[in-house]
Amino acid sequence: NYNLSLFLSDVIIIPSALDFVSQDEMLTPLGRLDKYAASENIFNRQMVARSLLDTLKEVSDDERDCIAVLERVSRLADDSEPTVRAELMEQVPHIAMFCQENRPSIPYAFSKYLLPIVVRYLADQNNQVRKTSQAALLVLLEQELIERYDVEAKVCPVLVELTAPDSNDDVKTEAVAIMCKMASMVGKDITERLILPRFCEMCCDCRMFHVRKVCAANFGDICSVVGQQATEEMLLPRFFQLCSDNVWGVRKACAECFMAVSCATSQEVRRTKLSTLFINLISDPSRWVRQAAFQSLGPFISTFANPSSSGQFFKEEECKNTEDRNLAEEHSQTELPLVADESDFAETLENDKEESNFMLVHSLPETMFHCTSSSESCQEAANKNEQSFDCCSIAVLPAPAPSSQEKPLSDQELYNSFNFWRTPLPKIDIDLELQETAETLDSETQEGEQEVVASASSNVTMATRKELEEMIENLEPHIDDPDVKAQVEVLSAALRASSLDPQEETTAGIGKSVDSQNELSIKDHLSFTSIQDDPVPLINDTAEDIVESALRYIHNDSDFSTNSSFSPEEEKKSKIQDIVPQALLDQYLSMTDPSRAQTVDTEIAKHCAYSLPGVALTLGRQNWHCLKDTYETLASDMQWKVRRTLAFSIHELAVILGDQLTAGDLVPVFNGFLKDLDEVRIGVLKHLHDFLKLLHPDKRREYLYQLQEFLVTDNSRNWRFRAELAEQLILLLDLYSARDIYDYLRPIALSLCADKVSSVRWISFKLVSEMVKKLYSAPPPTFVVDLMNELVETFCRCQKWSGRQTFAFICQTIIEDDCLPMDQFAEHLLPHLLLLASDRVPNVRVLLAKTLRQTLLEKEYFLTCVSAHQEAVEQTIVALQMDNDNDVKYFASIHPASTKIADDAMSTASSTY
Repeated sequence: NYNLSLFLSDVIIIPSALDFVSQDEMLTPLGRLDKYAASENIFNRQMVARSLLDTLKEVSDDERDCIAVLERVSRLADDSEPTVRAELMEQVPHIAMFCQENRPSIPYAFSKYLLPIVVRYLADQNNQVRKTSQAALLVLLEQELIERYDVEAKVCPVLVELTAPDSNDDVKTEAVAIMCKMASMVGKDITERLILPRFCEMCCDCRMFHVRKVCAANFGDICSVVGQQATEEMLLPRFFQLCSDNVWGVRKACAECFMAVSCATSQEVRRTKLSTLFINLISDPSRWVRQAAFQSLGPFISTFANPSSSGQFFKEEECKNTEDRNLAEEHSQTELPLVADESDFAETLENDKEESNFMLVHSLPETMFHCTSSSESCQEAANKNEQSFDCCSIAVLPAPAPSSQEKPLSDQELYNSFNFWRTPLPKIDIDLELQETAETLDSETQEGEQEVVASASSNVTMATRKELEEMIENLEPHIDDPDVKAQVEVLSAALRASSLDPQEETTAGIGKSVDSQNELSIKDHLSFTSIQDDPVPLINDTAEDIVESALRYIHNDSDFSTNSSFSPEEEKKSKIQDIVPQALLDQYLSMTDPSRAQTVDTEIAKHCAYSLPGVALTLGRQNWHCLKDTYETLASDMQWKVRRTLAFSIHELAVILGDQLTAGDLVPVFNGFLKDLDEVRIGVLKHLHDFLKLLHPDKRREYLYQLQEFLVTDNSRNWRFRAELAEQLILLLDLYSARDIYDYLRPIALSLCADKVSSVRWISFKLVSEMVKKLYSAPPPTFVVDLMNELVETFCRCQKWSGRQTFAFICQTIIEDDCLPMDQFAEHLLPHLLLLASDRVPNVRVLLAKTLRQTLLEKEYFLTCVSAHQEAVEQTIVALQMDNDNDVKYFASIHPASTKIADDAMSTASSTY
C-alpha cells in the first residue's frame, strides 16, 4: 500500500480537451468572448470575430449585454493582425442586419459602434482589410442600413478626404471607385452636393492616370444619377478631356461608357457634340480604343431612337401608311450619273488597275433611260442637264401607294418604281472609248429578283482587247505557275475571239473620231442611242461567251451579284437618313468590312450583328434599306458566331420591320439559318414560334414540311436541341389547324416521346397531352380519336416496357391537365391503361398504381359517378394492392395526399430509365 501511494503521488494528471469544453460551457457568452479576444493565438481572435453574431443572438434579450458585445467589437477592431480585422469586417453587414431587426432594444447601435470601424478601415494600410471594408460599405448602402444623416456626416466627408491630392495613391483610386459606385445608392441630392465636385476634380488629376481611368469607367453611372442639366453643364467638359487623354486606357474606358453618358444628355447635344466626339474615338490611334468604340457604336446609335420616327405602332395599317409616307419623303427623285467627270473616271480606272489591271463594262438596260422613246424627250433632258456629264438619270422612288395606282402613271414614275425596288445594279466603270459609243446593254439579274422591265435586250459583259492584252502581259512573268498558265490560256482565247468581231473596228473608229473632244453632251449620247434601235455588242456571241467564261474563271462569279451596287454616289444616297448622324451610321455599316477584322477586332462583325436590332429600331422600318445590305452580309458571314447572333434575334427584327419587310428580306435569311450548323439553328429554334406567328398563314404553312428536319442534328447527343423542339411545338399548336397538327406535328411528337433522353420525353408527354386537347376542341372529332388509337398501338402495345411506361405517363399528363373530359378518357384510353396491371415489368405497374391512386381517383367523375369504369378502376387497384412487388403495393395503398406526386413520378423516371 505504501508503494502504491508513493507511485500515485508521482503521476502527473494531464487535463483533456473535454475539460476545456466543460470550462467554456460554464462561462457566460461575454466571458467566453473576453477569454478568446485576449488570447495571443491569432486563430482564437479570428474565431471571436466569426462568432460575434452568434454571441449577440445569445444575449439579445438583455440590452446591456448587447451593448457590451458591441463595445468589445470596437476593441477587437484595433487588433494588430490584418486577418482578424478583415474577418471582423466580413461580419459587420450581418451584425448590422441584426441591429436593424432589434432596433427598439439597441437604437443607434450600428451608427455608434460599427459604422466608424467601416469608415476607418477604408484607409487601412492592409489591402485585404480595405477591400473588405469597401465591400461591406456597399452592402450596407445597398441594404439601406446606413441612415441618410450618417452618409452625409460620416461617410462622404471621409471619402472626400481620402481623395485629397496628398492622399495615398492606392487609397485615392479606391476611394474614387467607392464614390462612383455609391452614387446610385445615395441619390441625386447627396451626389450633386458632396460627390460631384470632387469627382470633377479627380477627372483632371494630372498625376495619376489610374484615377482618371476610374473616373472614366464610372462616368456613365454618375451622369445617370445627377441628370441632364448637371451632366451637360459640369460633366461633359470633363468627359471631353478624358476622351482626349494621353493614356489609351482612359480613352478606352470613355468609349465603353459612351452609351450611358449619351442617355443623360439631350438629343441636340447628342447629335451635335457627342457624335463628333465618338467619331474621334473610332479613329483613335490605339487599336484597343477603336475596338471598344466599335463595340459601343451600336448601343450609342440606339440612344437616338425616337418612337415617332421608328415606325412602331400597334396597328399594322398605321405602320404601312407611315412607311409609305417616309419613303416618299426620303427617296425623292435622285439622279444617278452614268459616268462622272474625267478626274473621277481616271481615279476609278487607276483603282481598278491596282486590283486586276482590268475593267468590266456594264451598261444599264435601255428601259432605264428616260430618253430612248422619242427625240423630243431626249432633247428636253439634254437641255436640262447640258452642264453635266451624265448620260442618263435614274429616279429612285418608292412603289406608288394603293390610292395612287388608280391614276395613270407616267413613264418616269413607272421606271422610278422599278429602279427603287430592284436590287442595286453592279458598280460600273466605263472606258472613254466605250462612253462615246454609248452602247446600251442590259445588266444581269439576281436570282429571285422581280423584273418590271419588258425589254428584251441582253446583258453583256465586255472587255476590250487592250485590257485583255494588259492582263496577259502582267501574268506572263508567272507563267510557270499552272494556275496562272490556265488563266493566260483562257484570256488568250478570249482575245482571239474578240479580234474576230467584224463590228469592233467600226465601233472603235467611232470612238476615235470623238476622242479629241474633252466633253460629250447628253444630247449627243442620246441622239446616238435613239438612232440605233438594235444596239450591236462590241463582241459577237461566241466571243462574249468566251470572255464571260474568262472573267468568271478569274473573278468569282458571285462577286457580280453580291458585291454589286449602284455607283458610289447613288449607293451613298441610298444609305442617307435623318435619324442618326450619317457619319455614325457609315461607321456602323463599315463594321462588316473585312479590313476591320484585321485592324480593329476579329469579332467586330459579331458586335455589329449583336446591336443590329437596336440600330434597326432606332432608324425605323422606313430606313431599313440602309441596313439591308449589311444584314445580308452578316447573315452570310464565315463565322458561325455571327450567324448565331443574328439567328437569336431575327424574331425581334421581324417585329421591328413588320410583315411585308419580314416576308421579303428576313424569310430568305431565316430559311438559310434552318440549314445551318446546330449552333446557328438553335437560335432559330428557340424563337421559332415568335417568328412564324408574324408570317402570313399561307407562308407559315410552308414550314410544316421543314419541322421534321429539326429531329436531325450534327451530334445525336445534343438532346437539348430536341427538348427545345418539343417546347416550341407546344406553342406552335395555336398557329396551325387540326389537319396540319395531325398530319405534320403528330409524327414529330410521337417520335420525341420515344427519345433516349428522359428530359426530352418529359416535355414530349406535355406536347402530346396539349395536342390531344387541341384536337378535341377543333372539329372534326376523328382527329383526336385517331391520335388516341395511335397512342394505344404505338406505346400501350409496345414490345418494350419503356414504351408501355410512356403510355402510362401520357395518360397521367392528360388527366392532370384536364385535356379530355373524363368520360372521353374513360372510353378511349382507360381500358387500355388498366390492362397494364398485368404487365410483367414492376416499374410499369408502379407507375400505373401512382396514376390511378394519385391522379385518376382525385377527379370528380370517379368520385361521384357510379359506372362500370369506376368499378374497373377499383378492381384494378385492389389487384395492385395484392401485387407481389412491395413498391406496387405501397403506391396502390397509400392515400394520394400523403406523397408528393411530382417527386414520386420523377423518382420513378430516374430509377427506371
